Amino acid sequence: MTTEPDDDLVPVSVRLGEVVPPEDPEDWTRPLTWVAALGMLAGPITAFAWFVIAPPSESHPALPATYLVAALMTGGAAATGATQLGRAQAGTATIGAGLFAALVVIILGVIAADERQVGVASPTLAHAFGAAVAGVAGAGVAALVAAAVATLRSRLVRLLPALISGIIVSAMTVAALMGTAQPV
Repeated sequence: MTTEPDDDLVPVSVRLGEVVPPEDPEDWTRPLTWVAALGMLAGPITAFAWFVIAPPSESHPALPATYLVAALMTGGAAATGATQLGRAQAGTATIGAGLFAALVVIILGVIAADERQVGVASPTLAHAFGAAVAGVAGAGVAALVAAAVATLRSRLVRLLPALISGIIVSAMTVAALMGTAQPV
């Protein structure tokens, strides 16, 4: 006798080898869908504008735009998590949005790097990496906070603690990674 997983627990579509789309796909006319989408893209959109309009000329120290991109990545991730009601959903949505934004920001830093240097990263890649690491660090803290407050009714009350704690951590991480500007 062979041991098979309980067929009642496996959906019919999976047992038949066919993946069926959900009955109610995400509705892009709903405002929370746009909040989540813009949350994931706030940091990358800002990084793209920065790298196109006025790219950094030096790798160190951190520039105000580095802090801004990291803060927007964290804030966008916190906003994405605030759209979710369950603890697991809020935490995973927050960290997932932060990781997605970090990946896109680093890709933009690589694309915007004009020169390829050996031993030293280009300024755009250095700032993209610093902002991405700081954004993920802030999103990680925001995910923990978002999971803790996910059962609260008000979205604003779910957003603010995650947003504030995440942005503080992202700013501290940028300063630790890249240093701050020294007065002349």
